[in-house]
Amino acid sequence: MAKAQRSSFVCQSCGAASPRWSGKCVACGDWNTIVEEVSAAAPPGSGLAGASKGRALRLESLSGAPEEAPRIVTGMPELDRVTGGGIVPGSVLLIAGEPGIGKSTLLLQLAATLARAGRRAIYFSGEEAAAQVRLRATRLGLADAPVALAAETSLTNILATLGTEKRADLVVIDSIQTLWSDALEAAPGSVSQVRAATQSLVRYAKSAGCALLLVGHVTKDGQIAGPKAVEHVVDTVLSFEGDRGHTYRILRATKNRFGATDEIGVFEMVETGLREVANPSELFLGERDAKAAGTAVFAGMEGTRPILVEMQALVAPSGLGVPRRAVVGWEQSRLAMLIAVLEARCGVSFAHHDVYLNVAGGLRIVEPAADLAAAAALLASLANRALDAKQIHFGEISLSGAVRASPHMGLRLKEAAKLGFTAAIIPAGGELRSEAGPDGTRLKLNRISHLKDLAARLGACD
Repeated sequence: MAKAQRSSFVCQSCGAASPRWSGKCVACGDWNTIVEEVSAAAPPGSGLAGASKGRALRLESLSGAPEEAPRIVTGMPELDRVTGGGIVPGSVLLIAGEPGIGKSTLLLQLAATLARAGRRAIYFSGEEAAAQVRLRATRLGLADAPVALAAETSLTNILATLGTEKRADLVVIDSIQTLWSDALEAAPGSVSQVRAATQSLVRYAKSAGCALLLVGHVTKDGQIAGPKAVEHVVDTVLSFEGDRGHTYRILRATKNRFGATDEIGVFEMVETGLREVANPSELFLGERDAKAAGTAVFAGMEGTRPILVEMQALVAPSGLGVPRRAVVGWEQSRLAMLIAVLEARCGVSFAHHDVYLNVAGGLRIVEPAADLAAAAALLASLANRALDAKQIHFGEISLSGAVRASPHMGLRLKEAAKLGFTAAIIPAGGELRSEAGPDGTRLKLNRISHLKDLAARLGACD
């Protein structure tokens, strides 16, 4: 007897289902994202009442020495840093990013590096023909790498190929939104197709013990397209970020079952592909104008890695009734709070000035310790003076104007000393274990407890 068909209306943004079509999704609020999907209804007696009895499981205790997960060292140190030391066999990784940011280039370089190291890598392309992938490989100098390549979008054909071929160490699917299964009547890229393809591929990766890397699209808001269930199923979610106006690319882990989620990998897009950046601080400070007014160097932390980046501020007289406040690379609300603290606690007025703040190099900062560097840049621009080019800043500013201590102060100072900086304006509190560079040089520390101290130092306080 033919299976009964049932239809539901599913939002393609959040995956919420509704019994009827509507123009706006009641769950996420997006317009024109609800699509009718038809699936086979469950046969009678398939519920819990008709299920098999099952088998009893052997329960274990929490005691015992933990076993370290085996790793596949990729040969790309920046990628190994983000994943926690390498890719775990049998794990599933989802990498997302804007179109043209370099996801396919990164994965092709990864597959070629592993293949040259003697491991088997298979690359399935659903968005490009095999000839297009070969052209990219030739441009990147990877044409001689023994990577198995196929251009296919059928989930059934991909699983059949993986079942007949020799077990691979790495399987790349570019991208998961292009796959479709003939068991579903929904269009490729729909919620049901993406969910079914992901679950089938994850089941294969876990049973075969191969590492699976999926490419995911992003929405206009920068979120991973498709149902959130995909992010819950995979082991690691990687975000490939960057600005097309800059050559820098940031690989960031937002979920990692086998490592930390606060590490980043830095790459530079060059003619031969993505080049790893071992010292991002030198890259972000390479084109710095030390004599410009309104610039301050912030010593930040990304995971266990200290990174020095330049924060640029421009405070100019405004002819508008409501002055403009614009920020790139930092939170808009954080800038508004900082300006309010400067006006209320330090007597520095920005009421008749436009304020622009920019983080150089295209890096996005979310760390509260950047408050002090941003405040120094704003005050220096308002006073039209250049700060000491060999001086760094970091520290969190509270609503009372107090400068609070930041974590990893010693690592920040040590990185600054290594790059030739000689002075630092830091919070008065906080323990310092080491602020010396590799050659034993130490920074001159100027510790402040309130934002008024910084404003007075720059001559901007009433």
